[in-house]
Amino acid sequence: MFAQAVQHPLQFQWHPEVWLLVAFLTAAYIYMVRVIGPNAVPAGTPVVTRKQIASFVAAMTMLFLASNWPLHDISEEFLYSAHMLQHMMLAYFMAPLVLIATPEWLLRVLVGNGRGYRVLAFLCRPVVAGLSFNAVVIITHVPVVVNESVANGPFHYGLHVLVVSLALLMWMPVCGPFREFHMQPLGKCIYLFLQSIVPTLPAAWLTFADGAVYSSYDKPYRLWGISITTDQQLAGAIMKTGGSVFLWAIIIFIFFKRFAANYKDEHDYRRGASMPTAEIVGNDEVPLTTADVEREFATTASPQPPEPTAPT
Repeated sequence: MFAQAVQHPLQFQWHPEVWLLVAFLTAAYIYMVRVIGPNAVPAGTPVVTRKQIASFVAAMTMLFLASNWPLHDISEEFLYSAHMLQHMMLAYFMAPLVLIATPEWLLRVLVGNGRGYRVLAFLCRPVVAGLSFNAVVIITHVPVVVNESVANGPFHYGLHVLVVSLALLMWMPVCGPFREFHMQPLGKCIYLFLQSIVPTLPAAWLTFADGAVYSSYDKPYRLWGISITTDQQLAGAIMKTGGSVFLWAIIIFIFFKRFAANYKDEHDYRRGASMPTAEIVGNDEVPLTTADVEREFATTASPQPPEPTAPT
């Protein structure tokens, strides 16, 4: 198989399991929205918004690109940096899109209000979700795990399921459908900042490692002439720079949306576009006349100068 791969490193490969998965998820989403949704929301309330539909399309596109040819085959047979990009797309980009695409009523229908809801509430606690996700991030970079995932297709797909599942839990306190699971804006900023720190460890390890860290990627044929050392450094850069920049961008967005929303209005010396009603001439209930002003001045005692004090 390797000899064939060397001759045709980018030869098209079929992945019907990925196509069936994307088709099944799309059909299930359409069924829930069109059949279950109208009975699950109050009359006159939209079942799904355009933003949710767009997020679902983007999530399925991300899933298809990350798990299909050519990225999946390059990541499995040639470059660990492609493998890192694949995990980044699934965990950091696709997972939040899936949650944004999911209406609240849909998740409540799937989870219910009993034990399933209580289990989900526990798993979505920031400490539990954050530690679980970062633990699997560390585990998926252990050489034994990586080498086995490359040699074992079902194990590789199983890791993807685990990574995506824990990524969904990790993102739930930030952008999940259940608002009661969300943290306060400042808490979200701190939470996402902590998520960007843990990947620094394996990223630094890959960047400064001597020799091949993963034997399964140490092959004589080097795709596009990328050496094993360069490949590992690219993987570390993707993990550290790509993930951190993405998370920090979200942190900045949340911070300014919450804490700088009224800054412009509060520090603007110019009058607003509309005049207050009380300042509009002729809007007073009782018109103010000159006689009213003179009467008020007459009844107001004029200030008297202080009496001089006797010298001591």
